[in-house]
Amino acid sequence: MKSLLIFLLGFLSIGAFFGGILFMLEPDGSLMGMTVNFLENSPFNNFLIPGIILLLVFGVFPVYIIYSIIKKQNNPFMQKLNVLYDYHFSWTFTVYIGIGLIIWINVESYLIQTVELIQLFYAMYGVLIICIALLPQTRKKFIM
Repeated sequence: MKSLLIFLLGFLSIGAFFGGILFMLEPDGSLMGMTVNFLENSPFNNFLIPGIILLLVFGVFPVYIIYSIIKKQNNPFMQKLNVLYDYHFSWTFTVYIGIGLIIWINVESYLIQTVELIQLFYAMYGVLIICIALLPQTRKKFIM
């Protein structure tokens, strides 16, 4: 199950790198087939800040978590942010990423006042990440 979590986080990361970089290259959204009209009800004038957040939170951070899963890396700072002390921080942060993805998609849907198929996919993807992480056979691999 660890391999499945690594795959799920990797797939998420690739998509976030792709989307985040495209939004940063063309903040008007044109490279993603979007317009700034989508942001009418949001605090943003263009996609630059959402692109940066997307790249860092769902692109770079999952890569770090994948590395931590594979290497069982010890990081005292991350372990302090881990509310479940009995588990390695990489497991807890995998759950956090799933929750964060669901929140991101819900806020995005609210701000753009529409729900597209891709948003439903990623909301369910966040649920899938959480479900796989919470399986007993997955959790036991992360017990400290």
